[in-house]
Amino acid sequence: MLYPEDAILLAPLAGFTDQAMRRACARHGCQYSFAEMIDAGSLVYGNEKTFRLAERASDEKFLGIQLVGSEPDLLKKAVEIVNSKNYDVLDFNLGCPAPKVEKKCEGAAFALHKPDDAVRMTELLVKHSRIPVTVKTRILSRENPEQTVSFLKRLESTGIAALTLHGRIAKEFYSGEPAREIISAAREALNIPLIANGGVMSKANYEVMRRESGCSRVMLARGAMGNPWLFAELTDPDFRPPTVEELAEEIRLHVEDMLDWYGEEVGFRACRKVVLEYLRGRGYPGSLRATASFLSTRAGLAELLNEVRRGPAEGFWTFLKNNPESPRQLSQ
Repeated sequence: MLYPEDAILLAPLAGFTDQAMRRACARHGCQYSFAEMIDAGSLVYGNEKTFRLAERASDEKFLGIQLVGSEPDLLKKAVEIVNSKNYDVLDFNLGCPAPKVEKKCEGAAFALHKPDDAVRMTELLVKHSRIPVTVKTRILSRENPEQTVSFLKRLESTGIAALTLHGRIAKEFYSGEPAREIISAAREALNIPLIANGGVMSKANYEVMRRESGCSRVMLARGAMGNPWLFAELTDPDFRPPTVEELAEEIRLHVEDMLDWYGEEVGFRACRKVVLEYLRGRGYPGSLRATASFLSTRAGLAELLNEVRRGPAEGFWTFLKNNPESPRQLSQ
């Protein structure tokens, strides 16, 4: 079986799940990671940046690659390229709601508006891939579970090894509560592993997702951005949130990895949003977040980390005492 019971996966996140983020999550217990979503056409036409996004580090024990596309010739050629590389699983994206993807009727739009073609393209991937093929998609309707279940059963019949189901329809993007009851209906109807996805930000809503969806396997996405400790929080009964010193050190390691990988000019531009994610929801003032938005030198990074070590506003500690299940916690 591709993923054992209780597996927790890191989703492919555009602009985030590069080697540096995957390494940060691995430090805190993540065992199953994906590179950023790759457009099949970009892969085929040899875009150098695309190849870099999907490159596997020598210390990665597991890495999946995710393709998005709808043209059979491009998808077939893309699979041939994937076959020549070192990946553990090939995932087909039928869930991305981004406008640039929707415009081409790919991702979530492909599943919603051209389900027959989506199934055929999944069959093509399964036929030509040397590694297991999986699919990540979304529920198709909040009102009618059968619409989603029927589509997923068709995908299952293509021979895929597992499915990941996001519990929101495409037009909701990432807002609102996931429809966990529809994920549950899908789990009961399928014979392959179903991975639940959507809205898991803390142990509290992880447990709700598992209980109400019935899925033992869960995929983390935005909840892991700036919070690689979430993997340990969900698996370690003795978990303790990071101290401000540990937060600063993790930011340093993550940013240093990015600078090594991208080079300093590109790396500093790319790391700003990452640093902001580490600070988000942890009680740090807007002035520090503004500093992070213009980070451009190692000296500036050192100054920022010193401010992180000084800790959040005093009111944040009071907030944590009154909200013990809130996400993105810190330890004093």
